[in-house]
Amino acid sequence: MSDIHPLPAFLAGLFGSIHCAGMCGGIVGALSVARGAGGARAFPVPVRTVTTVAPAVAHVLAYNAGRIASYATAGALAGAAAGSAGRLAGLPALQLGAYVAANLMLVALGMYLMNAWRGLALLEQGGQLLWRRIAPQLARLGQPDTPGRMFVAGALWGWLPCGMVYSMLALAMLSGSAAGGAAVMLAFGLGTLPMLAAIGMAGLRVRALLGLRQVRLASGLLILGFGLLGLWRAAGGLPPGWLDVLCVAPGSAA
Repeated sequence: MSDIHPLPAFLAGLFGSIHCAGMCGGIVGALSVARGAGGARAFPVPVRTVTTVAPAVAHVLAYNAGRIASYATAGALAGAAAGSAGRLAGLPALQLGAYVAANLMLVALGMYLMNAWRGLALLEQGGQLLWRRIAPQLARLGQPDTPGRMFVAGALWGWLPCGMVYSMLALAMLSGSAAGGAAVMLAFGLGTLPMLAAIGMAGLRVRALLGLRQVRLASGLLILGFGLLGLWRAAGGLPPGWLDVLCVAPGSAA
């Protein structure tokens, strides 16, 4: 295994965060600046609506810091596990197969965002086994009325079954090390940050925009393009060059 450039993961997070708006936007949006009494929507965990901007920013950033920390932890575990397996195998053919599989996951993610194919939903169902053990901890957390509690809520919510996260973990595994896997997932998490921070401050208005079919289609096509570019590069159709930073292929390794 080898190092993976973090830019594809960052871009996947940035353009794929329209999916995060549905999966994670609710809890962040629940902490948006209040616009009147009685407008709060029910949510699976206790939430606190604030009336000034500064506390809202602190809560939103704390939640996202916890969420991204969970992604980085999962990436470190995936990278370390794959690195151990890679040292045992060490076969170029297996490594090439891993690159192809990772790019196929990007293709699947692009189609998932466009609602053209829902295969990643099967992975999400498998993740429910872990989530059923984590979800009760959210109820025990109580009202997340401090940045510290919001960090913990985000750290727990980061393990919510998500096809997009699973597709990025495939990239993290290619790094072949705990540090490399954590870096890939950190880049992915930072890519999702602008969108979820905007939802935290603007709430339903941003979520309505992200629900437009044109927005999902454009984002899905971009990620689909990254995956197809990586497959072409891995097959030898593109020579090594600057495009390597945009795709996942053997030539992009350091």
